[in-house]
Amino acid sequence: ETSTEQETKTDREHERILNEIETTDTAFIGASLRAVYEGNDHAKFLDRLDCRIKQHDRDIERMCNFHYQGFIESITELINVRSDAERLKVGTVVINKELQESGKEVARKSDDLIQCQLQQRNVASAIEKLSMCLPVLQMYAKMCEQMKAGRYYSALKTLEQLERTHLPLIFQYRFCEIMSNNIPRIREEIKDISMKELKDFLESVRKNSDKIGMVAMKQVISQRSGSQSLKRELEPALGNDGVNNPFLADMDSKNEVNSAVSSCKMENQDDLSASDLVDFSPVYKCLHIFGLVGSQAQFETYYRTQRKNQARLVLEPPASMQDNPDAFAKYFYQIVGFFVVEDHVLHTAPNLISRQVLDDLWEMALSKLVAVLQTDSVYCSDAISMMKVKNLIVIFADTLKAYGFPVSRLFGLLMEMRDSYGEILLKHWSKKFMEIFDEDNYTAMLLDNEVEVKALLETFPYESPGFESEKYPRKLPFSRFVPRIFGEMKRFILSCLEYCEDLHLSSTEVDDMIRKSTNLLLTRTLASSLQTLVQKPSLGLTELVQIIVNTTHLENSCQHIEEFVHSITGVRVGSAHSAKLVGVSTFKDARNGTEEQPILYIGWFRSCNFWDGTTCGRASRYLLDLIAFLQHNFEVFTNLPSKVAQTACMSACRHISARLMELVLDKDIKVVTMAALQQFNLDVMQCELFSNSEPVPGFRDGALQMSFVELRQLLDLFLSWDWSSYLADYGSGNSKYLRVSPGTALTLLEKIKEERGHRNIFASLSKQEREKKKLLETVVRQLRGIVNGKSIPV
Repeated sequence: ETSTEQETKTDREHERILNEIETTDTAFIGASLRAVYEGNDHAKFLDRLDCRIKQHDRDIERMCNFHYQGFIESITELINVRSDAERLKVGTVVINKELQESGKEVARKSDDLIQCQLQQRNVASAIEKLSMCLPVLQMYAKMCEQMKAGRYYSALKTLEQLERTHLPLIFQYRFCEIMSNNIPRIREEIKDISMKELKDFLESVRKNSDKIGMVAMKQVISQRSGSQSLKRELEPALGNDGVNNPFLADMDSKNEVNSAVSSCKMENQDDLSASDLVDFSPVYKCLHIFGLVGSQAQFETYYRTQRKNQARLVLEPPASMQDNPDAFAKYFYQIVGFFVVEDHVLHTAPNLISRQVLDDLWEMALSKLVAVLQTDSVYCSDAISMMKVKNLIVIFADTLKAYGFPVSRLFGLLMEMRDSYGEILLKHWSKKFMEIFDEDNYTAMLLDNEVEVKALLETFPYESPGFESEKYPRKLPFSRFVPRIFGEMKRFILSCLEYCEDLHLSSTEVDDMIRKSTNLLLTRTLASSLQTLVQKPSLGLTELVQIIVNTTHLENSCQHIEEFVHSITGVRVGSAHSAKLVGVSTFKDARNGTEEQPILYIGWFRSCNFWDGTTCGRASRYLLDLIAFLQHNFEVFTNLPSKVAQTACMSACRHISARLMELVLDKDIKVVTMAALQQFNLDVMQCELFSNSEPVPGFRDGALQMSFVELRQLLDLFLSWDWSSYLADYGSGNSKYLRVSPGTALTLLEKIKEERGHRNIFASLSKQEREKKKLLETVVRQLRGIVNGKSIPV
């Protein structure tokens, strides 16, 4: 069964191939033949093919037999037609000859017509080609005219249109090849020319940045209210010519290619902008030109590099800016002008520079600027220059802030500069205070009329019961320096307030700054000036008393200073962020220091010769003069507080006592006689009489006398020679010589012993003298033992 199926399958396959050969075009039977050769039954296929051929032969033969009679009839008819065909041929030849003869003229005319048509076609082709070439030539001529007119961007656009649109249509002509070869050279020429214009523009902008910045800063000032002080800072630099722009005048002098400004005159500089001051067309043209030629990245890199280099040049400060606000102003103008130009370029040509690039430039400039200001502003030695510099910095910061640049570091720098400004003010007011002190006469003021009273009350808030009803001339308790010092304090506060203006500070911050500066003025400057004043040797007690009265009234006026600060800041004392002025404590300390001066004033007699060792039977002349001097000056103390007068009197008595004790124990005095001790006793008695006379009221009984107790006990011990009682009661609280120290007694006793040793040798032979000498040696030895045993210093 398998063999039968295989043969059946092969038969079907051969049948299919034969059908394909019969029905397929001869050119496409290759696939069928390939299928035959790929099979294995070639012989069987050939047998089937022969059978099929024989079958078709039989079919052809059968068909021929069927149509044979018709074929014979057709041949017979064809033979009959032959004679007719011969006649037709002859007639055709004759007609052809006749037609040839008659068509020669037509052929000639036809050739002429063909020639004319060819010429017409050639003319039309020439016109067509010329019509294609003519726009190219016209456009090339137009480009040349644009080049001559300086319209380089238009020329470049024309050149681009010529190259991309027109030249490809007629590329086969030689002149097109010449034009194509010239196009790169023309592009480079336009690039070079536009780059030259850009360089001229950059150079002009660099030279005139200060003028651009000056106008920009003036605009910011004019837009602000209450900035007259700032406007005055720019007036010297701006000049009086508000019509002609110096930048325009400088730029108009250049040729047409290098011109970078408008030629028209501006009627009002306040309305000018960067585009009015500067013609930015060179930048835009160069940007577009380089963009058309595919070199925009190169142009952007060049522009940014050049402007960065120019920024470094602009940021270099002048050689000397010390106390020179004009140099600061020009420096700020240049920086503002630079960034005004860059800001305009950023907003009008955003593809040229980015915000990040401009921010980086500003950050670099800000760091350099802060470093320069921190260095150079320190060298401003006067407040006026420092204030001008501060105002310029404020204008500078506000101008750049208006253009979108962050300026918080500049205001932080101004806060740092405030300390330097405060120190300058303190030095200036220190000189003013000393001038006021030197010019004052230290006598109570007299007001002769109502005008003087009104002038005083306008400068100093004096209040006193019954003052308005007093008759003229009215006498004030203080001298002229009180209202003058009060007025200078207010002017100092106003100077501090002036610095705080336009710093965008809150009222609390302004109040805090003013109070801190005022406290420094009081605690450092005024206190130091008062201390220097009261220590002047030329001042007498009268002047010192007047100074004490003056400081008392200044102390009472401190509340008015508080009210004045509140009136200008609006912040009341006692609020969370308000510091209290220390004027009361300052004037109180100054008054206490002044009150000590009368006490020290009596020290003038320290250089006096208190004791020359002579005796006159009464108190020494120097001591009588001293006591008279003290009595006279203590009468002046009636205007002083009682405590001050008592302290001065007590100090005087103690000083006299100490000075007398120093003279007795002076190492330069080697010998002391008993006669000298008697004279010294008279002097001490005179001092005791002075202390008992109550030169200053208010002392307790015996308080002043206690100043001379040590001297009195020492003199009583030596004049009575009561050594047995002294030695016996030493260390007891009930000793009558309690205040006499062994060291003091020993020092004076050795001087007396030395005196006895110089006496005549015959006087020492008496028994009484020998006993006294023996007693003296015994006392000296015991005192030395006490001193050495108790370690009491001499």
